[in-house]
Amino acid sequence: MKTTVTEIMSLVGGTLLRGNPAAVLTSFASLDQADESCVSFFGNAKYLDQLQETRAGLVLVPVEEAPAPDSTAVVLVDNPVVAFDTIVREYGVRPPEFMPGIHESASVACDATVNESEVSVLANATVSAGAVIGKGSRIGSGAVICEGATVGEDCEIGPNVTIREGCIIGDRVTLHPGVVIGADGFGFEFIEGRHQKIEQLGIVRVENDVEIGASTTVDRARFGETIIGEGTKIDNQVQIGHNVTIGQHCIIVAQTGISGSSRIGNYVTLAAQCGVAGHLDIADHVTFGGRSGVIQSIAEPGGTYFGYPARPLKEDRRERMRIKQLGGLLKRVKTLEKKIDS
Repeated sequence: MKTTVTEIMSLVGGTLLRGNPAAVLTSFASLDQADESCVSFFGNAKYLDQLQETRAGLVLVPVEEAPAPDSTAVVLVDNPVVAFDTIVREYGVRPPEFMPGIHESASVACDATVNESEVSVLANATVSAGAVIGKGSRIGSGAVICEGATVGEDCEIGPNVTIREGCIIGDRVTLHPGVVIGADGFGFEFIEGRHQKIEQLGIVRVENDVEIGASTTVDRARFGETIIGEGTKIDNQVQIGHNVTIGQHCIIVAQTGISGSSRIGNYVTLAAQCGVAGHLDIADHVTFGGRSGVIQSIAEPGGTYFGYPARPLKEDRRERMRIKQLGGLLKRVKTLEKKIDS
């Protein structure tokens, strides 16, 4: 990367508030790690102290009054986060260019639907009998597309991803390394002193524009479908149980677990390490804070919930405050007891 303040300003459609337009920039970094060669951005008020002390050569800001050091060039943009992403996409490390073809070490069944001139199947990948790979999709090294599975158009299937039998992946879906789509749901019946397996014969359907992070697992339905709705984004190491339905444009953050047969509405956010019990219904536009434990359905759309069991934010804060007050209350009780005894 080698560019100037003027070129960055033109790229992001910003306005130079101050600084040398000819200054050379060769990298990008966070406010606290940047030096005079770096582009950075101010996108969250909690980093105001870092903005005031940054050594960055250029900072993208959302307001004219942003208090960056005098030595830093300042460019005003509508959304610093999006503008910075534009810069990273332009100058950062890019994924390999899409090159259609089937690597000589890949295994593609003779009855799989794979157009060698339109898809890319990389080294040691497997495309099994009856599988379908859509135009413009790339199957990463070591990935396994099992019998009868379908991958839509313009998908990015990362290294060592497994898509099990009959599962359906929509268009423009990204599955990061190690994702497993369609492993058996966890279903057993206790009979005569033993856990007897209940067959899991449904599928997983991942709709268009979904992104699923590394090592996340989505279990196949016992019957019917486990569904990941259009536009939903799932972080790394998330577990989604059988017959779960996740609505459109949800955010599910790392290490969250959703038990079987629960239904998550549209635009729901589950922060890191949330747990959702089975057979629940969650309304649209609900947000759960990190480590929330959801053990009952939520019928009212909107609202923010925290804690275990998950409860409305204000209620959770009141409860935590009461707990903090218990120590002082105990001291007062002991003082009163001493007065009574005396």
